[in-house]
Amino acid sequence: MNTDKAYLLGLIIGGGIFGNAEDVFKIKLPYNKWGALESNPQRAGQIAGDILRKVGQMFRAVYGLTVRYDALLSGVWYIYCEGNSATIKADLLNYGIICEGEIRGNADISKLVIDLIDDNLKRRFIAGLADTIGSMALSQRRFSDEHQILSLEIKGYNFNFVCDLCRLLYSVNCIADQVNWNHPNIHCTSDPYYSTWNKGFKLRILLDQYAKFGAFAFRTKAESSIKNRRLQQQIHCAEKCEDREISIIPTTVHPAENDPRLPDTIRGGHYIHFRHFCAVLGCEHAPYRKIERHLAKIGELINPFPILCKDTNDKIEEIVKSDPLLCNRIYVISDISVSSLLEVMQKNENQKIYGTSQVCGYPIRKVLQAIAYIIADDSELSGKRPRGGYVEVIKKHIDQKPDLSIKIRQPDLLTPLILIGNGRGALVGADNPKVYKKLVSRSVKNKYKLCVRDITEDDLRNA
Repeated sequence: MNTDKAYLLGLIIGGGIFGNAEDVFKIKLPYNKWGALESNPQRAGQIAGDILRKVGQMFRAVYGLTVRYDALLSGVWYIYCEGNSATIKADLLNYGIICEGEIRGNADISKLVIDLIDDNLKRRFIAGLADTIGSMALSQRRFSDEHQILSLEIKGYNFNFVCDLCRLLYSVNCIADQVNWNHPNIHCTSDPYYSTWNKGFKLRILLDQYAKFGAFAFRTKAESSIKNRRLQQQIHCAEKCEDREISIIPTTVHPAENDPRLPDTIRGGHYIHFRHFCAVLGCEHAPYRKIERHLAKIGELINPFPILCKDTNDKIEEIVKSDPLLCNRIYVISDISVSSLLEVMQKNENQKIYGTSQVCGYPIRKVLQAIAYIIADDSELSGKRPRGGYVEVIKKHIDQKPDLSIKIRQPDLLTPLILIGNGRGALVGADNPKVYKKLVSRSVKNKYKLCVRDITEDDLRNA
């Protein structure tokens, strides 16, 4: 192993695609708008230069291959490596990496990282990954421009690959700021009927942290890193995983938690935080004590119903009719003043309404978020999200119509509240921690893995 080979292996594992041809394979660079010729022809020219001068020279020196490239209008680039690829395949197979299809979807790098015996080799391997799957689009940030991010984006369901890569980064003091796992508990926390949860993994690193300990071989990537960091007012460093506090919001139980594409270790579990996955995967840096502290109040952190589901009126009615627990309820239908509900939240934003105690009932904020979606004009929505914030939308409509009301169906048990109007509808689930806690057990194979059974009518009646 040398530094050039370490870099090329990172490049190949990050973007390599092997087909049936023996004399060619390609590396996909999914740069999209950032690398598109039309939007930034100067950067595109630099990318081409980086491929031919830097990547091409390394492939010739290490593996005796020549390279050419193709740039699509979408901003996706392909590096075609031509010549006898037997040596590359032998190197990958030596590390237990099968040369079929997209490498990173199934790659196991646990053996490879053993040969990265010093920090320089590790950084060069990571640089190869960053030059392929590392996104520095300006949308990759934490809340604002002040925290610029490098996001390593990985398709598929290879949880172990992401965990091993995160460990490798940690070993060079390049600590992940966040890991968005390819799982419904990460990508759809409120709505169990949201089916397009499969968004891939994002391993997100503060750009300041990466600039200090990582590297880029592509000049274009390095220049973007400098440009993005100039948007910040100060330098930021990530805390160690073990030390960082964990903030958790309740999540819905999603049927895709049992998706057969998920690995056995993960499938069938419910996860309350991205670091909860780290604990189940056995990472030595996972904050086990903090996870345990939150698991002690698990009834407050899960919901077997939608926390908030927004859709068309017809779709909401279809959901209710298809669920025996919901359709067999007796509902009290009322027209409720929107301004009166807003006043409730202004007095106490954590208030539960229509409940049985201070901790059991429907969160007023979620009810008002549902109302904002229902009453909004089409121009006030971005998808299903009110533009400018839900409170602003509600206030605007109250100003226009002070006696504005909303039709609410309140069930006889604490199943979801149903709100209907304006061709739209919403379901709002209740907080019910004592009941929900009874639904949760721990896997016999992994004490950090939570298993949640279906809720029944008896659970709700015997609360």
